[in-house]
Amino acid sequence: MKINNIKNVKKEKVLDEGVKDVEKQIPIGIAEGSNRIIMRLFTVKPGGHSPLHTHDYEHLVKVESGKGIVVFSGGEREINVGDFVYVEPNEIHQFKNPFDEELKFICVIPKR
Repeated sequence: MKINNIKNVKKEKVLDEGVKDVEKQIPIGIAEGSNRIIMRLFTVKPGGHSPLHTHDYEHLVKVESGKGIVVFSGGEREINVGDFVYVEPNEIHQFKNPFDEELKFICVIPKR
């Protein structure tokens, strides 16, 4: 068993193309011995966003603090604390924060 506190996890600025003002932490991943899944915590600053993108794996998202907008093939929807989002494989998606406070969400993906 591994127990990790987010206070002890390094924040990394996400520098991928199409990203604005997003930081990532990986509290559970390969370094902790996870063989199948990776848990990440994203912080999207006010005015920031992830890229509009797609990939061949699913992921699970839970909003931890703040609020944001999730963009998907069906349009856009506001997400708030306590909301869960399931992103299907190959589904176009983006997380945006047009609000005044940080958006933080947990994102769980398969190890690739």
